[in-house]
Amino acid sequence: MSNVRILVIVEYAEQQLKTSTVSTIEAARQLKEHIGGAIDIVALVSGKNTDTITKAVAALPDISHVIQADHPALQDNLAEPLAAVVCSICTAEAYQAILAPATTFGKNILPRIAAMLDVAQISDVIKIMDAKTFVRPTYAGNIVTTVRSLDTIQVITVRSTHFTKNIDTKSREKFAEIVAWPTDKLPNFSHLPVASFIERKETKTERPDLATASIVVAGGRGLGSPEQFSALMTALADKLGAAIGASRAAVDAGFAPNDAQVGQTGKVVAPKLYIAVGISGAIQHLAGMKDSKVVVAINKDPSAPIFQVSNYGLVGDLFEILPNFLNKLEQFSKK
Repeated sequence: MSNVRILVIVEYAEQQLKTSTVSTIEAARQLKEHIGGAIDIVALVSGKNTDTITKAVAALPDISHVIQADHPALQDNLAEPLAAVVCSICTAEAYQAILAPATTFGKNILPRIAAMLDVAQISDVIKIMDAKTFVRPTYAGNIVTTVRSLDTIQVITVRSTHFTKNIDTKSREKFAEIVAWPTDKLPNFSHLPVASFIERKETKTERPDLATASIVVAGGRGLGSPEQFSALMTALADKLGAAIGASRAAVDAGFAPNDAQVGQTGKVVAPKLYIAVGISGAIQHLAGMKDSKVVVAINKDPSAPIFQVSNYGLVGDLFEILPNFLNKLEQFSKK
């Protein structure tokens, strides 16, 4: 390896690589270009029985080495043991930056790593200006700030919607080298704060993933009830092949599950088409979707904030507009 390294913490689920990791690697590549010189981008795969995902990561472009930390204590990637592993890696070898996606996974782990390394974390980076200067949104995206880090190591979460990249693993002639992190270099997990995995609840769906879908239809409290939300949003999503999102108000009212929430405290999306139905557009919701390429809003209130970020706005009763829209889609599909 070179003397300068960038570490990317890999996010995956059920031996499938998350697209957020691909975006984080792209951010690492851009950071590498700004630093210049001989620099290695190293990916860390942690967990138990990780051979499959490790080989998948080794096939990705721009990765020079993959560190495989395979241990029963890392099976569920809890923050405490994973942060301890990252810090042990950074203590053994010199790293200039540690990157992870600005997802629930990354936000759970990197603050602990930053605290253990005694550095300031840089969150939700959307642009890399140079080796130590980064752009990030604040105040729910109403202000974009440029920050410069003087720390010896940057700890960064990356907003994946701003570092999208299509990858072709077949074009790589030689896979990255896989390095098994020695057992004797792993931290003593028994000395860590007591935390244990209890249960994981996941919503199984055949729809596109909300965070990466090219079309998102989102409903708000204006839909009135869980039954009407389900009936109308499901019908619309089926016609468009879209993912279903929701405002926090709709989630709090029980119209949709928590993992459907779009906004500052939910998921950040940037699809090609975002259709907001019965969503007024609170600042927290706008922070999660205003980077969408085309925004269509349906709301009966002409002064609703959602219209300020919309490319197209329909003012009227959604219970009249949406059925008519669905009928038009049905007619179009039959042609």
